[in-house]
Amino acid sequence: MSFAALTVVGDQKGRVGYGFGKANDVSEAIKKSVDRAKRNLVYMPMKNGTIPHEIIGKYKSSSVLLKPACSGTGIKAGGAVRAIMDAVGASDVISKSLGSSASVNVVRATFNAIQNLMDAKAVAAGRGKTLDELWG
Repeated sequence: MSFAALTVVGDQKGRVGYGFGKANDVSEAIKKSVDRAKRNLVYMPMKNGTIPHEIIGKYKSSSVLLKPACSGTGIKAGGAVRAIMDAVGASDVISKSLGSSASVNVVRATFNAIQNLMDAKAVAAGRGKTLDELWG
């Protein structure tokens, strides 16, 4: 018999990572997953607690839609996506999980979306606007 652990770690300042560990002991599985999560940190661009644009992340049969939200909305997300947004420090995000609801696949789809986010400067340059015109 073995145990599996899926963990998400973040610094509440835009960096977040996930790890998956398996072992014969629960505490050892958690330790492995936390170590892997710390090694796989990625940066998520944010402005005023939300993401710069709408995006869909996909992994196998899971898809996760992430949408920016106005201040005060909170995190409107299900289990795994909520944990990731809490760990990264986002305060206003709307999400919808589509397809498979397996937590490992949802986490990987969410990280696919995070890695494909463009920062505000890149979005503004792509639209031919200044940063002030984009964010108001």
